[in-house]
Amino acid sequence: MKFLWDSALGLLLVTGGLLGLALPFGKIATAAGVSAMVWALVISLGAGGVLLCVLLLRGQRIRLTPHRLRYFFVTAAVSYAFPNLLMFSAIPHLGAGYTGIMFTLSPVVTLVFSILLGVRRPNLPGVVGIVVGFVGAVMVAVTRGEAGQPAEFFWVAVGLLIPVSLAAGNIYRTADWPLGTGPIELAVGSHLASAVGGPVYLSQIGYVAAAVGLFAGTMLLGEHYQLLTWAGAAIIVAGVFITTKAQSQIATKAQDQTGEKVAA
Repeated sequence: MKFLWDSALGLLLVTGGLLGLALPFGKIATAAGVSAMVWALVISLGAGGVLLCVLLLRGQRIRLTPHRLRYFFVTAAVSYAFPNLLMFSAIPHLGAGYTGIMFTLSPVVTLVFSILLGVRRPNLPGVVGIVVGFVGAVMVAVTRGEAGQPAEFFWVAVGLLIPVSLAAGNIYRTADWPLGTGPIELAVGSHLASAVGGPVYLSQIGYVAAAVGLFAGTMLLGEHYQLLTWAGAAIIVAGVFITTKAQSQIATKAQDQTGEKVAA
């Protein structure tokens, strides 16, 4: 158990797996008559409540300032409420596995936004990763959900809005992170704020969650997808891998430059 909480890989697998289960559970809940808003509300309220208890048990408290309040509510809307409302609305039409694929596009879209806003300067691997991810997204989009049950293009568009909203949230959190504030405090405020408007989101661990969602949808819920959908998903993963490597190269170069300046 120590490995799970003390390593990035352990946390990635556990968190991604748990978030991925939200996809098939969301489909089951919707089929049982639970509205997308109610399901999302329960998730956010539960997450925020647990984190608040952890914070209080540590003897800490949430410090409310205008900046933090702005951060809580903007993050709640863009990163939690809107993506999950889209997700739980789209799952009945697209399938749990297909909807999960949309989350894998988040890192690629985040890089696109970073380049457009001047947060990151593009390098060749980054551009290649974006192109590869886009090709995969197009392949997945044209299959329109489960095999033999093509969804309306409207719901495909709704699904594609999920990574766009997540990417916007990634950029915002980086730009407006309140100084001197820990991640648990911000998570508590943001989750509880989203329980005003909705839910919790699947973030950059989306590819782990998507894999769980695909497996659960296929093996447990009887969903079937075309070969083109699987091929597109694999290409998206390749694009994510390339963009991740590109970001790593940029970070390493920046560290090297900083080290040279300090040595000088």
